[in-house]
Amino acid sequence: MAAPNRVRLGLALRLALRELRGGLSGFYIFLACVALGTAAIAGVNSVSQMMTGSIASEGRTILGGDIRFESENQPFTDAESGFVENLGDVSIGANLRTMARTQDGSDQSLVELRAVDDAYPLYGSFLASPAMPLEAIFEERDGVFGAATAQILLDRLGLSLGDEVLVGQARFELRAIIVAEPDALSEGFGFAPRFLISRSSLDAAGLIRPGSLIEYSYRVRVDGGADAGQLAGIRADLRERFPETGLEVRTSRNAAPALTRNIERFSQFLTLVGLTALIVGGVGIANSVRAWLDGKRGVIATLKCVGAPSRLVVAIYLIQVMLIAGFGVFLGLLLGLATPFLAAGALSGVIPIAVQASVYPASLIIAAGFGLMTAFAFAVLPLGRAGEVPATALFRQQGFEGGGLPRWPYLLAAGITLVGLCVAAIWFADDRRIASVFVAAVVVAFGVLRLVGYAVQMIARKVPTVRSTPLRLAIGNIHRPGALTPSVVLSLGLGLALLVTLALIDTNLRRELSGNLPDRAPNFFFVDIQSSEIDGFENILSEVAPEGKVIKVPMLRGRILELKGEPVNEENVPAEARWVLRGDRGVTYTKNLPENSRLSAGDWWAPDYQGEPLVSFSAEEAGELGLSVGDTITVSVLGRSIVARIANLRDVEWESLSINFVMVFSPNTFAGAPHSWMATLQDPDATAAEEGEVLRAVTQAYPTITSVRVKDALELANRVVGQIGIAIRAAALVALIASVLVLAGALAAGNRSRIHDAVVLKTLGATRVTLIRAYVYEYGLLGLATAVFALAFGAVASWFVVSRIMTLPSSFMPDIAAATLVGALVVTVGIGLLGTWRVLGQKAAPVLREL
Repeated sequence: MAAPNRVRLGLALRLALRELRGGLSGFYIFLACVALGTAAIAGVNSVSQMMTGSIASEGRTILGGDIRFESENQPFTDAESGFVENLGDVSIGANLRTMARTQDGSDQSLVELRAVDDAYPLYGSFLASPAMPLEAIFEERDGVFGAATAQILLDRLGLSLGDEVLVGQARFELRAIIVAEPDALSEGFGFAPRFLISRSSLDAAGLIRPGSLIEYSYRVRVDGGADAGQLAGIRADLRERFPETGLEVRTSRNAAPALTRNIERFSQFLTLVGLTALIVGGVGIANSVRAWLDGKRGVIATLKCVGAPSRLVVAIYLIQVMLIAGFGVFLGLLLGLATPFLAAGALSGVIPIAVQASVYPASLIIAAGFGLMTAFAFAVLPLGRAGEVPATALFRQQGFEGGGLPRWPYLLAAGITLVGLCVAAIWFADDRRIASVFVAAVVVAFGVLRLVGYAVQMIARKVPTVRSTPLRLAIGNIHRPGALTPSVVLSLGLGLALLVTLALIDTNLRRELSGNLPDRAPNFFFVDIQSSEIDGFENILSEVAPEGKVIKVPMLRGRILELKGEPVNEENVPAEARWVLRGDRGVTYTKNLPENSRLSAGDWWAPDYQGEPLVSFSAEEAGELGLSVGDTITVSVLGRSIVARIANLRDVEWESLSINFVMVFSPNTFAGAPHSWMATLQDPDATAAEEGEVLRAVTQAYPTITSVRVKDALELANRVVGQIGIAIRAAALVALIASVLVLAGALAAGNRSRIHDAVVLKTLGATRVTLIRAYVYEYGLLGLATAVFALAFGAVASWFVVSRIMTLPSSFMPDIAAATLVGALVVTVGIGLLGTWRVLGQKAAPVLREL
């Protein structure tokens, strides 16, 4: 039996290749659907690989060494310094936020101050304008130190190179503009302009005080170089020799973990959107295959009449479909292959590393697999039905309009392929939990859209007869057998729903950042206030902002060492809660329950409590860490390990931007311990000029106090959100384009029956204007129904994301609703009329002869 099967397959291949000589007519939408989805997946993954690969290849330069040790707010001990310095060449640095002010005190700005030593940089080159060595930039001249800064600081303060500014207790001459810091990426995201000074001038500025928020760092160029195994050994040796150390360790193999994580997550999101576009395009593939087979009725009927079995017919056309799909995948891969080369130039101006584009076979193979699997899954069902239609029905131009499903082998093949597609999407994702939720949401959305399509048809079927002939024809077209309703609702609905969801999320978030949040948030945060300064500081605020509300709290820094008596292990903690365990956290103590908090479990301690140390823990973070009332945590504060029992859990309103802490201790825990203070000033009616006066008064009186204007930080966050939103909307647009292609494919698939209907109606006296009005009503009603679903789905989805995940206020935007309705009507009516215009001009005689 094997030989006949091989012969049959060979015959199918020969017939398929012979028939393909006629060209790709009828397959352009098919090609576009496959190429678009494949290109999106290949391009996004290639750019992601390019970025992560560039970061990995430049790891030493980005990190500033082979290995980097960091300490939050606590200088290295002598033993720790000795351990690090024995490893090789060392560059010592410190980072903090502080204020830079003009000499006359008329203006000031928050800066990200970075102090480096003479060994900086160990790898890479520091570039400044005008070009000069760091020694010349930092040189002390007549008691004035030198500094390099970002151009934006000069613009903000109206200064030029050569002018002087005051930072802390020291004077600095602005001698150069920073062009490139080789290790800028490893320093993380900054909210203020960079201000680079020497390590010795930092001491002169008097900014290092008890409780100051400073990050100390040692970068090491290991003697003789170091591979991954040696770097891991150094990390293990540190943990063994200093088991309670608070040092964070990073190696050149993971130089910018936050950036790499964000690139991978964003790439995963865009890949899933591309996959959604590809699956939406799958509906277009099915429609295109159906329309193409409709034009092959005579050929299929002839093959059946000369004895070709159904399996041979299906094999012939499946081979053709997959060959054409392969060509579409090839076109998509070409676009995906070119994407990193096109993106490299743009990204090099944004990210300060050498971005080297290349060909990424893994990304291309994954995209090709997704493209071919989608094409097969959605093509095999109409092919299966075509193989079962009798030749007599085909010769009578009948057989493809009926409903029903093909036989179980074709259903099984399509089902297995779709399941494989979902499994592959989850398997190749960096975060499989998110990928699983996304895939499940797409599956549910497909099911819901199918139900919406059937519901629209059922409603149309039950609508009473109307007097208007065009409207009556439109309603009949919506619910008749073989109607376009399910395809139109499915194709356009998913793309519109995705766009509405993202638009509502983006609009709510922007409104919160630029409107609601600034109204609720304090005007200023003040940090690094010493105990000797707190009274004078309050007096100044009472003079310059008499209507303002000042909240002050004591502040210390602590690092969690143990949970429930067990050493902390980040690997056993959910990713969203690991930030609590990384480095030192701000902690405080108080007699009373803090504002913007409410107890969710346990009881607050008495004001005069003097028992064992107690702590109040944020409820959300406690749940993520598996903590409950009565559990113990061990925290290292000021070099002392404190075991505290959780007395209660608090619901914290982080979104208020008020002073909030994960851990609040009972006052007796830190009795007599030195600490600094943090304060906020809230004055909703303060003008920009009044805020400037507050900033000047505090900075002039206490130059070492860091003042953060909340609106400035929110404006920066708003710009970042806007840039991300553009990229996300562009990705959603890909899905919408796929939806439009599917809509066009659905219209093409129904063209033959439309031609018959139009000819019969014109023969019975219908005018072209009547038919046009009927089509406009039909497509308008379908567009309206689809838009209503997209609005409902988008409103619910955006509400869930904004309210439940971001915990921010969410509201519906009428302007987005109106734009969605108009857009849906324009797309459906416009494409519908374009697709049926040729139908209206069809000659009656050729069609009537086939009836």
